Amino acid sequence: MSYPPPSGGWQDPAWSGQQSTPPADPTLPVSGQPIPTQPTGGDPYAPTNPYAGTPGDPYAGLKQASGQPAPDPYAAAGYPPPAYPGYGYAPQRTNSMAIVALVLSLVGIASCITAPIGAILGHVARKQIRQTGEGGEGMAKAAIIVGWILTGLLVLLIAFYVVVIIFAIASESGSSSSSF
Repeated sequence: MSYPPPSGGWQDPAWSGQQSTPPADPTLPVSGQPIPTQPTGGDPYAPTNPYAGTPGDPYAGLKQASGQPAPDPYAAAGYPPPAYPGYGYAPQRTNSMAIVALVLSLVGIASCITAPIGAILGHVARKQIRQTGEGGEGMAKAAIIVGWILTGLLVLLIAFYVVVIIFAIASESGSSSSSF
């Protein structure tokens, strides 16, 4: 069956009127035709006009006529639109022992006795964090560092007091024995 030519006097070169139906798959070679080496792209049934440009490229017709491939009119242009922001990650649960360790280490500045307790709890908290995957690794590490530094300073302070007391006792006993 043959269809009449379209109105306006325009003739479709792909539709010569001799075929009754279009070919099933234009990418497959028909007997006697060579296998195409490069896909042509686009609609095989669309009319081809080498001088018809696209709105985005006024030189598309000249490119087609010069042998360059025509741009794909259905290709996505630019970046995709921004997606709606998600809710993000659920906040990671912080290890409560890390919080307690940091507080006790920092209170050790004033009371001195809680600093070693905070440091020890910091070690325990780091072990728990490695096992459970909770947050608070930085707090536990800070509690360990602050706690052991304050404990070291406390030990030095106690050693200084002991030396001062021993020196005072030695100087007192030496001066009182010479006065007799």
